[in-house]
Amino acid sequence: MSSVELSVVIPMFNEEEALPALAERLRPVLDGTGETYEVVAVDDGSMDGTVGQLTRLRADWPQLRVVRLRRNSGHQAALTAGLHHSRGRYTASLDADLQDPPEKIPEMLALARTRHLDIVYGVRGNRSSDTGFKRRTAGAYYWLMRRVVGSHVSAQAGDFRLLSRDALDALRALPDQPQVYRLLMPWFGFPSGEITYRRDPRVAGRTKYPLRKMVLLAVDSVIGFSVAPLRLAIWLGVLAFGICLGMLAYTLAVYAAGDTTRGWTSLIIAVLFVGSVQLICLGVVGEYIGRIYTATQRRPTYYVADDTGAAAAPGAAVTSGPARACPADHAGDVGSGTPTCADQTPRLSSGLIRRTDPRPRSG
Repeated sequence: MSSVELSVVIPMFNEEEALPALAERLRPVLDGTGETYEVVAVDDGSMDGTVGQLTRLRADWPQLRVVRLRRNSGHQAALTAGLHHSRGRYTASLDADLQDPPEKIPEMLALARTRHLDIVYGVRGNRSSDTGFKRRTAGAYYWLMRRVVGSHVSAQAGDFRLLSRDALDALRALPDQPQVYRLLMPWFGFPSGEITYRRDPRVAGRTKYPLRKMVLLAVDSVIGFSVAPLRLAIWLGVLAFGICLGMLAYTLAVYAAGDTTRGWTSLIIAVLFVGSVQLICLGVVGEYIGRIYTATQRRPTYYVADDTGAAAAPGAAVTSGPARACPADHAGDVGSGTPTCADQTPRLSSGLIRRTDPRPRSG
């Protein structure tokens, strides 16, 4: 059993300005719990002074652990890296902008223990600090997800949540591919609960989720968890076929009336409509095929450049010995954070860190 009771995973990208306020609020909360804990700060290829700030904070905060990715892999990939590398019996995920209050973490932990829950969601009960546009688009997103994916999706629950070790183990057993956790975690069906909170304004810096990323998140959510777009393409085809039948009836009627010079406009409209529907259907099918192709490539979602807590991480030590091929059924474990074969040679993949053996090589 892990000696760490609570892990707090924080994905970060260019959060230099927010880090002092984050440490000032988070550390007293975690110290006050009386639990053994770690803070897993995942630097997602920041281009400002985020890494330097984290290094300075680690000087007098031994529980702070920095996992640095080799490049910017995206928020969900950075969150995946943190979850894969966390060691606690319970793991909370939190954004660095302090819009989700860290003071709620002890409440989430107490709720999980008293009610024997594997997941505790942080639900935004008050979003008055957000702009009207943000509130409307977020409301539209959750409305769409609950109707397309299912009513089991928690309304207004983002990436502020607490997971048990059982839930994390189930998460790590999944194939290594981009995940949308706000839809994936309810899909597991673990016993879960909710705590509500008021969403605060961003403490510093700029939002990392502009409109473009919000749209991409919605697309990933729909296509990754539902075949509704394919069914929509079918219904569009049925609609186009019906309109074409109507146009055929209209054309025959005009022909019977002897007025054969008319109809050019209707013909062009019909051709454009059918062509547009075909392109939409091809685009939807192509999106699914593209994701299948990406999954077959089995590329890891992230690469770890450095982990300050790697020496103490389970499975971090690389054993020596002759190399051998892993069984085929272990092929999907890339990015899980632990070696899949006990005597495999060191390799660089997501969740694994290349180390140099200090012993001199013979020969």
